[in-house]
Amino acid sequence: MLENQTSHSGKKLIIVGFVTIAIIFIMYARYQDPELFTPDSIDAIQRIAYGFYIILLTSFGAITYGIYLYHREKVEKKGKDILTIIALSVWNTRSRKIFVLTFIGYGIFFSLVSGTLVYQPEVNFVKHYGATIPSGFVSPCCDEPGYMPKIIIYLTEHVGLQIIPINLVLQVTVSYLVGLNASIAASAYTISKKGRSIGVVGAATGLFIACPTCAGTFLSIFIGTASGIALSIALTQLQTLFIAISIPVLLVTPFVMAKKLRNLDGSCKIDPTK
Repeated sequence: MLENQTSHSGKKLIIVGFVTIAIIFIMYARYQDPELFTPDSIDAIQRIAYGFYIILLTSFGAITYGIYLYHREKVEKKGKDILTIIALSVWNTRSRKIFVLTFIGYGIFFSLVSGTLVYQPEVNFVKHYGATIPSGFVSPCCDEPGYMPKIIIYLTEHVGLQIIPINLVLQVTVSYLVGLNASIAASAYTISKKGRSIGVVGAATGLFIACPTCAGTFLSIFIGTASGIALSIALTQLQTLFIAISIPVLLVTPFVMAKKLRNLDGSCKIDPTK
């Protein structure tokens, strides 16, 4: 009974977290009309923008804890369904380390090439924008739904952060899925070396299927700095769409690899205690 309650609690937290994120995105889109920004309303909308990020971060926390509860319940129950195989294959110490390193590494890479981390050597933020170094603020308006409120942080005269809500959600989601794929692929590769039951190419698939932010990087390399910045701005929304499209692939691949980690009786080949 307790295990079922834990499972249901984990699922509820995950669902509530994602539903809450969707709701705040929809609700905040109502404040993107420039006509709403009057001297009397600007302070109120600014507070709503702060509340947006407080709720967003709280939702991330709920989803993270919900995933942990759900995985733990699957490991303890030791069933033979495919979700249990996935949970068991990433629960051991080695897989956890691979997941954490991949999650952090891909998150940093995403920030560099998606425009979250901004480096403009030919632009002095102090001279051009009157910025104080270091400083930051929340910009409440105005852009397409999902792109506001935006957090702008000036770290140095040429380096800053531009945190866009939809990109932040995609960064966390895709980094998690890439980390999950990498940890399962590592487990599959280990089994393939022992029993030759999985092809090396198939086992390594999860390590390389996702690089949805690479296109902008290569284009920036071959285009001049100023043109590269303009191109980066022009492709921001297209890049976000491209990343979102990659999510179904990242969701399907763990199931494909997990099937290769099942014994004939349906149990998992991976020992979660090692």
